[in-house]
Amino acid sequence: MRPGEQGRRRTRRLSPTLRLGALAGSVAVAALVALACGDSRAAAPAAAGARTRADSTPPGPVDSALLAARAMTDRVEALCASDSVAARNRAAVVQDSIRADSAFRADSAAAADSAAADTSSRRKRRHKLPERPDPSEWYGVVARRAMHTPVRPGALLPGCRVVAYYGNPLSRRMGILGEIQPDSMMARLDRQAAAYARADTATPVIPALELIAIVAQGGAGRDGMYRLRMSDSLIEKVARWAERRNYLLILDIQTGHSSVEKEIVPLIPYLSRPNVHLALDPEFAMPKGRVPGTVIGTLDAREVNVAVDTLASLVDRLHLPPKMLIVHRFTRPMLTNHERIKLDPRVQVVIDMDGFGAPWLKRNSYRSYVQRFPVQFTGFKLFYKNDRPILTAEQVLKLQPIPLFIMYQ
Repeated sequence: MRPGEQGRRRTRRLSPTLRLGALAGSVAVAALVALACGDSRAAAPAAAGARTRADSTPPGPVDSALLAARAMTDRVEALCASDSVAARNRAAVVQDSIRADSAFRADSAAAADSAAADTSSRRKRRHKLPERPDPSEWYGVVARRAMHTPVRPGALLPGCRVVAYYGNPLSRRMGILGEIQPDSMMARLDRQAAAYARADTATPVIPALELIAIVAQGGAGRDGMYRLRMSDSLIEKVARWAERRNYLLILDIQTGHSSVEKEIVPLIPYLSRPNVHLALDPEFAMPKGRVPGTVIGTLDAREVNVAVDTLASLVDRLHLPPKMLIVHRFTRPMLTNHERIKLDPRVQVVIDMDGFGAPWLKRNSYRSYVQRFPVQFTGFKLFYKNDRPILTAEQVLKLQPIPLFIMYQ
């Protein structure tokens, strides 16, 4: 099966299953009110240091937000700030980029030589010979530039590895997060994360829950956007699961006919928390006239950069540790102009290989759509039901480059 077929199979299997329904209030309005009125989830500290208070005075919203951010930064730094681990992981990515460069140049040179050997037939067809690529356009250059982006305090990558469970509690079909009871699900996640810690004892592992917070729909809905925003109560429930276990929380956006700019607004109160990160799913970003689940969607770097700018602004304004931004990909057209995605030390961009299939197919897809078109850090997704057989932690860590973000659906 070709890599493209993998994507088509996944679209048919994972077409949205949640029905459109009435929301408990306007989430977007709630988010804006929270920002305007100083909700403790979104309040911005006036300065890096909170004002001194008497011991008997409880901390206010500004102090609480700052203290939570500092505690999270300290925790992540204690886990992920090993210079030796970060240097090893960075060196591995750079070496993989050099290998990708060499392969790209060899392929291009072979294509040019083959075309030159067939000049007579090409002249008859009036086809222009392909040119050898400009070195500035080699994809490995992007990855090497990314690896030299400064690492800020509290950054998760490259000093740690994140292992996440994906889905939505309202659907058993959308992933492991909603397939089994929460306690059983999180116990299983702990065991899965421990497998990676054993396979690579030098790199600490942090578990995470990735909740699909904006769910693409097969119906247009009242506003014609083909997406459903999850209620505050649902997001808060999953956030409590994560906080109870000291996990990260990742909020996933499937835009439908909407945009990243519009759909990130209701999530700002949650993204203002130091342990909450963001994911984008281009598969369900639809062009006009297309219905989610019937074709594979696409996002351009412009949309990704909206998320980068929003997260970077939150990091600065609320003095947060750097945010992760996960972008799922399993075909080339799903992410256009990848080389134009902004690299910012406040935001760590992960391109996650998101297709299912046999091990050889997943490895080929990873090489074709992630290694060949690097942005910054790499991720790899596995499917408990659809990967047959499913790769072990040891096998996943033999991929080149070694992924620092692992997800299970």
